[in-house]
Amino acid sequence: MPSKEHHRIFRSNWLRAAVLGANDGIVSIASIITGVAAAQATQGAILTSGLAGLVAGALSMAAGEYVSVKSQADIEAADLRMEQRSLKRNSGEELAELVDIYVDRGLTRDLAEQVARQLTSHDALDAHARDELGISLHNRARPVQAAVASAASFAAGAALPLAVAAVTPGPQLIGWVIGASVVCLAALGALAAGAGGAPKGPAALRVTVLGALAMAVTAGVGALFGVAA
Repeated sequence: MPSKEHHRIFRSNWLRAAVLGANDGIVSIASIITGVAAAQATQGAILTSGLAGLVAGALSMAAGEYVSVKSQADIEAADLRMEQRSLKRNSGEELAELVDIYVDRGLTRDLAEQVARQLTSHDALDAHARDELGISLHNRARPVQAAVASAASFAAGAALPLAVAAVTPGPQLIGWVIGASVVCLAALGALAAGAGGAPKGPAALRVTVLGALAMAVTAGVGALFGVAA
């Protein structure tokens, strides 16, 4: 018996939201901490700014992801309602449309008609949603799932530089926060690439370089403009 294939496309929605959230959490909070620390702020001020950034960032990620994905879900729902009405009013034309789709994909017209009729008799809306609109059960927009994944992953990523800052003495804080964040960004990039079946090295390098650059720029801005009283 052939082994069952495990496709990764079904992970795309939640994986994208989770990776984006964790990456933003690490980079955003590490950047805030290094920027405030470079301005010679007290450790209490550094931790307060980092915690405020964690809460604000997680809520912002959740709200932004929900609004974005909900818009996609609304569009999908509107298209499905339109298709449902068309199936009731113009069932013959919709069947012919489905036949043409299968012919374009390589089936003979006779076989395409057989397939279209059988799928229509089973679930006409599902057949048209999948083959005409490109909407399937596996890739439907799920706004709540995306919002929760984004918020949770942002908070998890943000907790790392915040924890490092909490246990690191002042003079060494910036170096330790940046170092720990870069290591975690590399691991996150490799993990996400592995889960998606992509090469790990380029993904880890890309995430690491961009994240380190963001932290370095923020630290420079803090050192240049921020002076603690």
